[in-house]
Amino acid sequence: MNIMVVKSQTTISDRGFFGFAKILLRGAGQVMFQGSAWTGLFFLVGIFWGAYSSHTPLVAWGALLGLLVSTFTGFILNMPDEEGEHGLWGFNGILVGCAFPTFLGNNIWMWLSLVLCAGLTTWVRTGMNNMMKQWKINSFTFPFVACTWIFLLAAHAMHGLAGIHEVHHAHHHLQHMQHILFTGDVRYMAEVVLRGVSQVFLIDSWVAGAFMLLGLLVCSRWAFVWAVIGSAISSLTAFALGAPMGSIAHGLYAFSAVLTAIALGSTFYRPCWRTALWALLGIVTTVFVQAAMNTIMPHGIATLTAPFCLTTWIFLLPMLKIDKQSADHSSWHRRK
Repeated sequence: MNIMVVKSQTTISDRGFFGFAKILLRGAGQVMFQGSAWTGLFFLVGIFWGAYSSHTPLVAWGALLGLLVSTFTGFILNMPDEEGEHGLWGFNGILVGCAFPTFLGNNIWMWLSLVLCAGLTTWVRTGMNNMMKQWKINSFTFPFVACTWIFLLAAHAMHGLAGIHEVHHAHHHLQHMQHILFTGDVRYMAEVVLRGVSQVFLIDSWVAGAFMLLGLLVCSRWAFVWAVIGSAISSLTAFALGAPMGSIAHGLYAFSAVLTAIALGSTFYRPCWRTALWALLGIVTTVFVQAAMNTIMPHGIATLTAPFCLTTWIFLLPMLKIDKQSADHSSWHRRK
């Protein structure tokens, strides 16, 4: 006699409040490849601290809304339960939530667009991953980038989405940091490194960066190390090549390199001297990609994390077995 075992669909109510909260926090942590609820909690604390300290609290609430919407979208569309458990529905959405209040004016149309865009990233991610699986790579945060670009560009023609800010919106303060790399002040140089980490979430705060590094440390010491290295090396590279000091001081040449460093240095390859060289090369390359994209992007449209995505694809597509692991880079939560 054949017995058919049917696996019932797990619903939000089956998990309970704390189970769902854990999924949300993992979604925040997955922005930097960490499927840890504790990491996500530190990230959210950093976002709220940084947003409120810079008098932009809407960024924090936008981040939370984007995380909720993109995660709920995964449940509503009955997407693979394993991905939801690891927080893979939420990490693009939280970035959308950070970006919209940063670049668009505060009105009902901005918030409705945020909800639409955050939900859109969940199924765009699935579609892109299905397409890119043949090349054994992942879409990373590019669903966030592509969807947000669409809305930011549309805002130029739709006056209901008014109030677009400049890409370098934060440059009106901290002018004393313009020449910190010349003075060699260790404290200010540390702040630059920390800002490079916080800018992953479009937050300009060294304290927020410190919270985020702590979040990495509780999950992976190698992710912590490579985040610091990525921010420091990219900032020094940009400085050596004469990039604008204001952009360097605010971490705008570092945030994509932070993600590249974590991806190549500790996520898709095991840490060793070969992967360290590969990751360092990726960090430096990200700086060039960042500068190139800063030059070609339409006025008022930020590169977001596109330099990270493009650079990391370039370094993963050759499918080199640097550390003798599988060269399949289509996912990362199964590699841990």
